[in-house]
Amino acid sequence: MSILIRGGTVVTADQTYRADVCCDNGLIAAIGENLDVPSGAQIVDAGGLLVMPGGIDPHTHMELPFMGTVSSENFFTGTSAAAAGGTTTIIDFVMPAPQQSLLEAYHTWRGWAEKAATDYSFHVAVTWWSDQVAEEMGVLTRDFGVNSFKHFMAYKGAIMADDEVLFNSFSRAQELGALCTVHAENGEAVVQLQRRLLAQGITGPEGHPLSRPPAVESEAANRAITIAHLLGAPLYIVHVSTQEAAEAIARARAAGQRVFGEVLAQQLVIDDSVYRNPDWATAAAYVMSPPFRQQHHQKALWGALAAGTLQTTATDHCCFCAPQKAMGRDDFSKIPNGTGGVEDRMSVLWSHGVETGRLTANEFVRATSTACAQIFNLYPRKGAVQVGADADLVVWDPAATRTISAKTHHQNVDFNIYEGMTVTGTARHTISQGRLVWTDGALRTVKGAGRYLNRPCYSAPFQALQTVNAANRPKPVAR
Repeated sequence: MSILIRGGTVVTADQTYRADVCCDNGLIAAIGENLDVPSGAQIVDAGGLLVMPGGIDPHTHMELPFMGTVSSENFFTGTSAAAAGGTTTIIDFVMPAPQQSLLEAYHTWRGWAEKAATDYSFHVAVTWWSDQVAEEMGVLTRDFGVNSFKHFMAYKGAIMADDEVLFNSFSRAQELGALCTVHAENGEAVVQLQRRLLAQGITGPEGHPLSRPPAVESEAANRAITIAHLLGAPLYIVHVSTQEAAEAIARARAAGQRVFGEVLAQQLVIDDSVYRNPDWATAAAYVMSPPFRQQHHQKALWGALAAGTLQTTATDHCCFCAPQKAMGRDDFSKIPNGTGGVEDRMSVLWSHGVETGRLTANEFVRATSTACAQIFNLYPRKGAVQVGADADLVVWDPAATRTISAKTHHQNVDFNIYEGMTVTGTARHTISQGRLVWTDGALRTVKGAGRYLNRPCYSAPFQALQTVNAANRPKPVAR
């Protein structure tokens, strides 16, 4: 069935204009004023509303086995919740255990993701090193469309990648034309600080940010940037949470280094006071890494996002319910790390970004969709309103308000980190593959409708990320 979105204002990363948008066979078929209604087409009235590319969340963890448990969100519930908030694509993470085959882990995650309701792709973590890992990185890029590899500089004794792994993996990714991403925290420093705090009798959630101060992140960010510089490899730093790490990225970019930064929506609006809540369960619900920071970091992060030092926004959506968080009741280092937010990212960023004047509507689109599509080689199939692009769109009501609550959200978790926050800007309709999956408060997702997205590597040495991959190039816009 065709869909005609009529009477809206199209907003992309670089344009704003009035137009109808016709979707047919899963693609954007036509854009222009007063388009004819195709026979049998469904009409979506967008009068007074905005038509934007569907959101892309480049950092989620559905069904993740982690810290002795498994995150509560599965690929169907997670992508459905995302659709309710206007996000139509996620990039999740394959997490091989140390010594596990990367290919074996990849196929396990692909199996879990078959239930996804919207499109998805994968980064693959490198948690150990050998000739086998180097070979399998090549297979993943060549045969399975993986063009990004994740490295955890934290979680010593589990998935932490030391400098030897970073050097080898960054070098191999550079050969392949793939992008390396890092979780930048000094894992050794975290372990030592955790031990000292526990020895002092600090066992509650308040110990979590104390064991991961800003210096732990800035040291790791600078180290990763230095290693990437030595090798001439591009780098993407996930969930930047400190002023110091953002400044490190800015310095590297000013010197001509290809470094990208991601910020989480929640890090922009929630501060470290949450860990001092007298209710243990409430404080523990906010335990994630890096932790929430003091408010002056938020100001710096907003500035970096507006300036383009940080290019993408994500959620690190990794949900754990109260009984799972309680595993660390007597030891904060055992509280499973992770929070939710995939459903609320777009509204939080519009309300606290566009409504406050920190971002323009076009910058919002770039930060929530287009920049991610460009960096990870999905553009312009995703992240664009162009003829020939996938019909992944959100019809956005910039004036509508809602109050966020665990009682009404669609995420599979018993707590919402934004509980009670009233936001302006909501998804009136969400379209995935040319089908309405969310409309006027009703969820219409279908289990298994999501497709795996191949993301071809860029040529080696790594080329400018704004280059459009020929296989994804749409036809010219017809208006």
